[in-house]
Amino acid sequence: MPFTGATRVLGIIGQPVSHSLSPLMQNAALQAMGLDYAYVPFAVEEDCLADAVRGLAALGVVGFNVTIPHKSAILPLLDRLSPEAELIGAANVVKREGSDLVGYNTDGTGFIQSLSEDLGFTPAGCRILVMGAGGAARAAVASLAGAGAASVVIANRSIARGEELSAAFRRHFIGTQFAAIPLDPENLNRCVQNFDLLVNTSSVGMGGTAFPGMDLSRMGPHGAVYDMVYVPAVTPLLAEAERCGIRYANGIGMLAAQGECALELWTGVRPPEGLMKACLMAALMS
Repeated sequence: MPFTGATRVLGIIGQPVSHSLSPLMQNAALQAMGLDYAYVPFAVEEDCLADAVRGLAALGVVGFNVTIPHKSAILPLLDRLSPEAELIGAANVVKREGSDLVGYNTDGTGFIQSLSEDLGFTPAGCRILVMGAGGAARAAVASLAGAGAASVVIANRSIARGEELSAAFRRHFIGTQFAAIPLDPENLNRCVQNFDLLVNTSSVGMGGTAFPGMDLSRMGPHGAVYDMVYVPAVTPLLAEAERCGIRYANGIGMLAAQGECALELWTGVRPPEGLMKACLMAALMS
């Protein structure tokens, strides 16, 4: 669809953004929906974030995604936050509402949707191990607890950070038990049978880097493994799950689902089901 004088602008800010697949899937959806919008990547350095946000507001941009490293840093620059963004402590979506810029977080919603669609997994009553304690982990833990998980254990190299995250959510979700343990393969191998779902929110596995010493054989076929990394499509962790006959999924479904939620927030229209995910899978296979 050619740009017109009435074309409205959406985008994504981060550094780097040259690798982002969001422009591909968002513009494909906008074209399929017949909407006169353009979705543009904006590379924004950390020390330019405040200027960039003011500039986007001044230009009348309808909304934008926020990615690394700005998801938390942008919060004080916004006028309002959704309850999810405030709880998670990060915003991956900003929407102009009148004269206000409002921060949302669709990562958790996208994650839960992907668990259901790609794994057939429902968190209610389940025991879950989350590896990592960064921004992605915060979204995962909040959404899992919100969906009724019985327990969430956070495994992180810095156990202090894992304990801090556990304490923060324990106050909000009294029906879920929280704990933190060291992210140590030997320790995880010993206790992995105690969990129904293992979620990797860390960058380990990206680009095919190994997850050293992980053995999922004790988990058994009842379990499930979700790796938010999606390049490669089968990470070393997922290859180990496959070896052990455990069902698994990568993060491509989450990326598509959070993008669908974001586009609906900005335009008020739900994109065609499966279109964004199909675009992403085609791009990764090419």
